Amino acid sequence: MGGVGLRRWVAGAAALILAVEAVGIVLLHVFLSMVVDEQQMSMAGLEPRSMSLSAVVAGGLFGGYLLLCAAVLVRTAVRDRAPTGLLRIVLISAAVVHGLLGAATVGLVGWAAFLFMMVVLGLIVWSLVSYSVEETAERQSPPPGPAGSGPAAPAAPDPRPSAP
Repeated sequence: MGGVGLRRWVAGAAALILAVEAVGIVLLHVFLSMVVDEQQMSMAGLEPRSMSLSAVVAGGLFGGYLLLCAAVLVRTAVRDRAPTGLLRIVLISAAVVHGLLGAATVGLVGWAAFLFMMVVLGLIVWSLVSYSVEETAERQSPPPGPAGSGPAAPAAPDPRPSAP
């Protein structure tokens, strides 16, 4: 399997892991919402119901963000082209988020969570680096057409010296 096939597999694996992570994040936030509701927890005078709803909304937004990143990686793998513009920025932001979450999970959750975050970070970065934007631009530029199909190219000068 060459480098081109490997980068498609890496992008696909990253997309699959991000989709699973999105589901896990949503379920975690729903669980936290249920805990807040059952315990009637309040913080700084906020109603427990508003805290519970906020947890579910935050989980849904973060899960949607991860699913968007997974969709961009699936598109990248299927088309075998680098994401450009805003889609590339979304993947870069996902890499940054996983780096920051990885740093935070070492102390809060443990080394296994840190390792998972670093694997996801590595897959996202590998997908970003293995697809060059220049390669995508070359593929999208139209190839030179047959003679006479486009504007005439200037004639090359005659290399023979002119005789008086």
